[in-house]
Amino acid sequence: MKKQHSVDLKKLPLDELEDQITELAGHLNAANYRWLTLIAEFDRRNGWCDGKLHSCAHWLNFKVGLNLGAAREKIRVAHALEGLPKIAASMARGELSYSKVRALTRIACGTTEDSLLMIALHGTAHHVERLVRHYRQVEHAEELAREARQEEKCRLSCWYDTDGSLIVQGRIPALKGAMFEKALEAAMEAVPANEPISPSTDPFDWDDPEAPKVALRPYGARRADALALMAESFLQHGPSTQTTADRYQVVVHVDAATLNDHQDGRCEIEHGPSIAPHTARQIACDSGIVHLVENDDGEPLNVGRKTRSIPPALRRALNARDSGCRFPGCTFHRYTDAHHVEHWADGGETKLANLVTLCRAHHRMVHKGEIVIKPRSDGGWRFLSEDGRPYQEAYRENSPPCEWSALHAVHEAQGVYIDAGTATTRWAGERMDYDLAIFGLFSSIARAKRVSAETSERRIDSTARSG
Repeated sequence: MKKQHSVDLKKLPLDELEDQITELAGHLNAANYRWLTLIAEFDRRNGWCDGKLHSCAHWLNFKVGLNLGAAREKIRVAHALEGLPKIAASMARGELSYSKVRALTRIACGTTEDSLLMIALHGTAHHVERLVRHYRQVEHAEELAREARQEEKCRLSCWYDTDGSLIVQGRIPALKGAMFEKALEAAMEAVPANEPISPSTDPFDWDDPEAPKVALRPYGARRADALALMAESFLQHGPSTQTTADRYQVVVHVDAATLNDHQDGRCEIEHGPSIAPHTARQIACDSGIVHLVENDDGEPLNVGRKTRSIPPALRRALNARDSGCRFPGCTFHRYTDAHHVEHWADGGETKLANLVTLCRAHHRMVHKGEIVIKPRSDGGWRFLSEDGRPYQEAYRENSPPCEWSALHAVHEAQGVYIDAGTATTRWAGERMDYDLAIFGLFSSIARAKRVSAETSERRIDSTARSG
């Protein structure tokens, strides 16, 4: 393609204008493939985990302006291409658009890759997307026969382990499981993918802007936190037909001496295991409180009225002032706690000047003594380590811009040569026979399964003979 930076596009002949459009489409296809491979590698290395973002999709949303849904789809396609070498190579040559590849990766596997690639090269994006819809409809029809068996095996069991943790084990039918996964995925967005490093267990120089200040949390731990958030949300709002919330409260029993004076005493979940006193104080920062007076035999003598440790009006004012976790560098805005800097159990007042909003991770660290909060003269807060050093937020510099005209040089250096016909669809206007295409794809899958089963039988038979 000739560079036309100084040429008036209105004076270009139509055939040259068409050639430039189709050739540049090929370059964009190849660049898109390169971009997706970079995303896959970046995600694999957890390069987005810089202490401020929760996932690679959030990083794409922040850095390149992608919608979160589109960003998740880019990541899915990027990883799917790793298992489809022929489709990936075709896109790398500039032959396949992202629209076609996105659809293909929803159903393609090693058995069907050749057939689907042929259809994608000779058909339009509409043909490919419609074929994928029909293919999945046939798959769904096969799934219907399994629903009854799934319902028969449905179960869920919960029990407490010897260390006090709850073990959950179950089997859920596909439809209910999909709803569960969807809810869990939504809750995962509210769970930080990383957690601030504990300065007491991993000390380092906080004045060094290059020093890591966060650690990646295990994926399983994040899912467990997401499940807890789902339970918390349901307990707060209840089902659509629920009229009372008292039935769904989680009750923690704490002795006054344990809460106020840090003395040993009762501190446990009702009908559950015991918890640490600092955890009870963390919960008590912003919860419903009922004062219960008991005699020496544990019999209640007086039960006070339920009150909120932080009234709703004050909580709204706090949310408006803080708008999320106030710890330096933390961008967590949802599922935050209101923290009494001087705990109310120690005589601290419940007022804005004594309250600060923290995410669950930082709130837990404050109550464990790993982070100390001190008021500033301007009315803000200073966050200090145990030895009194301040935590400071590190800022990232923007990357330099990239010129679009560099595509030619990049592709030529990679041995990728694109012309006006590279990305042009090879469809000649003939009618697409979707029934025949679906039959061919499923026949290939059935044949591959049959060959695999025969190979396994021969292997077993050979092993039996040698035995």
